[in-house]
Amino acid sequence: MKNNLGKTYLRLLIFLLSFITLQAEDFTYAFNADNQNPYVKEPVILTLDVNQTNHDVVLLFNLTINKSEDYTFQRLDIKETDSYHNAKIHYVYLIYPLRSGDINVTFNLLKKITTDDSVAYSFSGDRDNVKGLVTVDTNVILPPVQLKVKPLPPGTTLVGDFSLTHSIKQHQAKAYEPLPFQVQIKGLGYPPLLETLLPQEGNFTRFAEKPILKSFASTKDTQSTVTYPMALSHSKSFTLSSIEIKAFNPKTEKSYTLTVPEQYFDIQEVTEEMLVDTIDAPNVLKEDWSWLSTFLGYIVVFTAGYLTALSWRWKKKSISKTRHPLMEKIQNSKDEKSLLQVLIAADSKRFTPSIEKLESSLYGNGKINFNKIKKEAEEQI
Repeated sequence: MKNNLGKTYLRLLIFLLSFITLQAEDFTYAFNADNQNPYVKEPVILTLDVNQTNHDVVLLFNLTINKSEDYTFQRLDIKETDSYHNAKIHYVYLIYPLRSGDINVTFNLLKKITTDDSVAYSFSGDRDNVKGLVTVDTNVILPPVQLKVKPLPPGTTLVGDFSLTHSIKQHQAKAYEPLPFQVQIKGLGYPPLLETLLPQEGNFTRFAEKPILKSFASTKDTQSTVTYPMALSHSKSFTLSSIEIKAFNPKTEKSYTLTVPEQYFDIQEVTEEMLVDTIDAPNVLKEDWSWLSTFLGYIVVFTAGYLTALSWRWKKKSISKTRHPLMEKIQNSKDEKSLLQVLIAADSKRFTPSIEKLESSLYGNGKINFNKIKKEAEEQI
């Protein structure tokens, strides 16, 4: 009994070892991070190469980076060699660490195994009738890529190599007139999106729209242009304090400051004489009965319109009562046959020409204009 149990465990162990060996021999992989000791928000280019080693099967791969609050990522490129028994895939990712300290970038790799027969079967038929590919899927655990992230200098707002330009169309305005103000930040680095640029001090009114971002990611970094449309207004002249944005360039490891100089705005104030009206409106203790004449005018116009409508309705009824009944029958005729029946039933020689034309059209080869025949018949009444 014990010998049989031992043989069973031995066979199971041999099977597991052979399975693990087969899994290990299916493919190889290699990671490469161009910078494993970056600053916060400094770009890291990560590449992963997967090469098939077991050429007896057809291998397919699906790789994704797991989401995390510690970093952001974007796939820049993927190159695949379309060979069923010699798959080679090259992945390229752009990663930005978002905090200092040790960070693990983790992955989810799905390996799919199938056969040539399954591939051939899945593509049999036309393009609109592709059959499902049968695969054996396995989640492969890959070791994380570890990054040791360095902290930024205190007070740093932007990370990268950026420049700033500003535009103010006018420095003089009337009271409460909006003063357009625009700031543009562009360069290479982590996208320079800020919640606000305007200083909190100052009692002037601030208007700010959502920043306009244009960016393009590459293996060098992210090229960005951010436009901040704003406006200011006040009832009196005021000064906008200088705007200073502290930035850090991880390539040179140096801090720098982007600045908008202090701006003075000359506002034409509204005097008290312009605000106070010298005429009382409405006049005090004076009755105004003009509304009564207007109201009576509305009643007269309404009554006249109502009586006119009644008169027209009565006239229309009178006309319909005195209309010849044969006229209505002719007008209600929808086709040549029904009109012919109406005219024959009238038993009048004056409709003879119209009857002959209708008979020629119905029972001969004659061609007529049906509406024209109806009009001719109406004129004979």
